[in-house]
Amino acid sequence: MSPSDPAQLHHTSIAVAGGGIIGMSVAWRLAQQGWPVTVFEKETLGGEASWAGAGMLAPGGEIEGPSELATLSLQSRRLYGAFVHEIEEASGCRIDYQECGGIDVAYSLDDLARLEDRAARQAEIGIPSKPLTAAEIRAFWPRIRSEGLAGGRFYPEDGIVNPRELVAGLRCACTRLGVRLMEHSAVTAGRIKSGAVEVETSSGSNTYRALVIAAGAWSGSIIVDGPSPLPASEPVKGHLIGYHQPEQTCSTIIRHGSVYLLQRANGLLIAGASVERVGFHREINPHIVSDLARSAGFVLPHLEETVPSEKWIGFRPASNALHIGSWHSTHLYLAYGHYRNGILLAPVTARNLADTINASLQTR
Repeated sequence: MSPSDPAQLHHTSIAVAGGGIIGMSVAWRLAQQGWPVTVFEKETLGGEASWAGAGMLAPGGEIEGPSELATLSLQSRRLYGAFVHEIEEASGCRIDYQECGGIDVAYSLDDLARLEDRAARQAEIGIPSKPLTAAEIRAFWPRIRSEGLAGGRFYPEDGIVNPRELVAGLRCACTRLGVRLMEHSAVTAGRIKSGAVEVETSSGSNTYRALVIAAGAWSGSIIVDGPSPLPASEPVKGHLIGYHQPEQTCSTIIRHGSVYLLQRANGLLIAGASVERVGFHREINPHIVSDLARSAGFVLPHLEETVPSEKWIGFRPASNALHIGSWHSTHLYLAYGHYRNGILLAPVTARNLADTINASLQTR
């Protein structure tokens, strides 16, 4: 195949709709296997949920018990250290990745009992944790509010990554492998043909060997002729706030009720996040920001008199299930519905989907 032949290049290559962490990770893995790949992103690469996400890699805070999601989450968490290292080596970019652990704190005996019940269910599927007394928390996490503290649980395998740096690394790694990155070019439709798929974008149309739909909350709006309609997707809006701290004041993930806190290596201490089903409504709600700030200040009293230096929103990609795999055709693949866990699930999604696509297309 000659790279100077555009028609042949498109017909034997793979198109990826969506340039967030999922789409970019899949594109990178496919390119490593020798496939010419084009990524289409409606705005800027990693500019939506991947940019907005706090970056928790925390099965301890997300998984309640056995499920397909639990299995994939634990697999992906185990892959993460090598995944980040490989991207750093491939791109020359440094990525903030911390094996810091996470702590859940309780301010009543009932809350503490609920933490212990959940930990017992989690232990059955391989999520380790250990109980903490109030005295231990006061000793090792002196900034956490001590008044009324009943105890907590520590999750040693929880961690964090800076998703903005991860996308930057993936961009460089993909570029070095020849992946075409088409920003401000949304995939609007796909038509399954004999042995190929015609992909229509806002900048034109071409025929590819396969199409991967990884456009997050926007995935279900892509019109695909041929197979069954795509599973619906919807945005679940979340507010987050950030405090630029002069020193490391939050050494682990901290969770209390529905609020979590974590601190990136650049000093940004993040608190999140609200859950709102309001469509693609981008306005920042000052009342929700105030509620988050109060919750953050309750857990870490040194934040009570501090005004958040940043506030932003993101759209989690929700669907009726997690969709990773082919969709009624060897030329159409889905990678969406990750909801709160897109950053965590990126390594396993990319590995599994790239292997599936490679095996399916190589045999034809």
